[in-house]
Amino acid sequence: MPVMQNKKTNMHNLIVSLSPHAHGGDTTEKNMYGVLIALIPALIVSFVFFGLGAFIVCATSVVACVFFEWVITKFLLKRERTTITDGSAILTGILLGFNMPSNLPIWIIIIGALVAIGIGKMTFGGLGCNPFNPALVGRAFLLVSFPVQMTSWPVSGQLLTYTDATTGATPLAIMSQAIKAGDASILEQLPKSFDLLIGNHGALGGGCIGEICGIALILGGIYMLAKKIITWHIPVSILGTVLVVSTLLHTWKPYYADPVTVLFSGGLMLGAIFMATDYVTSPMTKKGQIIYGVSIGLLTIIIRNFGAYPEGMSFAILIMNAFTPLINNYCKPKRFGEKVK
Repeated sequence: MPVMQNKKTNMHNLIVSLSPHAHGGDTTEKNMYGVLIALIPALIVSFVFFGLGAFIVCATSVVACVFFEWVITKFLLKRERTTITDGSAILTGILLGFNMPSNLPIWIIIIGALVAIGIGKMTFGGLGCNPFNPALVGRAFLLVSFPVQMTSWPVSGQLLTYTDATTGATPLAIMSQAIKAGDASILEQLPKSFDLLIGNHGALGGGCIGEICGIALILGGIYMLAKKIITWHIPVSILGTVLVVSTLLHTWKPYYADPVTVLFSGGLMLGAIFMATDYVTSPMTKKGQIIYGVSIGLLTIIIRNFGAYPEGMSFAILIMNAFTPLINNYCKPKRFGEKVK
């Protein structure tokens, strides 16, 4: 805090500068690359299960996202300094790739990257200004525009195949079929909970690249918690809500899958740990984060069990992204020095 001398009164006036007065050591680059490090276990597992297809999809997505951010920043926004080195474009590329099947054609991946960066991020002014998670904006656009290609799920273990990979139904598709038929015996086709945890889906489709192995995602989450990149409030409130509601549904009607299977199926772990915790699009206060997380969990269960599309995590996060400003306004922290009425 600077001190200035008043020559007339020979007194020292304290001039309070704008906050913050101290730097905690966090930077955009540090946090972005921290998240990328946390994603390494899931990335390695995706290569192990999907092989060449996972590598092509993720590499194409990252390169395209970085390229489009550079082009838009340099030539459309005409900024002297580009932001491609802060890690945010790379992170968007990885997360977008994680939300795609491993047999998606390259040209569709490039379109998704353009939408994620161009519409989801740079249209609003770049990092810190976007109201929606850019990777999920890209995924939602592709899902609406190319529903057949985006819902074709390769069976894991085809390491040297790409667009010609054999596909199969995912656990979420089987769970949806059981609900629609009202037949609990259909759930017997599902892998065991431990197999879902380690990514062993057997003859079933593996789903999106990044959701194949629950334990790899949990390890990444533990790393981010240890490094204080994220807090527990959002992931725990999402997973806790899904656990409670799915337990109630399974107890009420046995054709709803058991809660452990629900937790490790689809993109729930990926969304709860890595997508919903995005700094820009999630609430700032702890109370707001819990409200946000509980709402995402409820919406996910509603869309999965009562909607036409078997996966609801992406849409639940995007919907709650829109409510984040309202939650922030409702959950304002008390001003320093304010008296409690």
